[in-house]
Amino acid sequence: MPYTYEYPHFALTVDAILLNNADQSIKVLLIRRAKDPFKDCWAFPGGYVDIDEIVEDAVHRELAEETNVSNVALKRFDIFDAIDRDPRERTVSVAYYGFINDSVDSIRAGDDAKEAMWFSVNDLPKLAFDHAIILEKLLSTLKNT
Repeated sequence: MPYTYEYPHFALTVDAILLNNADQSIKVLLIRRAKDPFKDCWAFPGGYVDIDEIVEDAVHRELAEETNVSNVALKRFDIFDAIDRDPRERTVSVAYYGFINDSVDSIRAGDDAKEAMWFSVNDLPKLAFDHAIILEKLLSTLKNT
């Protein structure tokens, strides 16, 4: 059944923030985007929630599709809803985070990710969308807990 509404709607997305502290320094897993917007920029693995999918399933699917990482415990962190966070359309993102305490050799970029790499949180490339704000808030929250 097609739906038509008088009012505009927004898209729902997910972001997966995977952290690793195996080398005594905190690293975050990022993907290099293969498509616009922000083509060739680094970002968290993530993407759109499918219409027939729950949010938690979407974040695990996106993480696996873009990095080949699966079976990792993720915790819902926060919702990010800045009006202009995505130039394509109005999006609201649910951010999740998790920790991997050992080196993950099976990381492999896939789907719409060109590369997947670990970066020290102290030496990050410029991040796409509002991902620098999200990471800063997460690290601050974790530090204060």
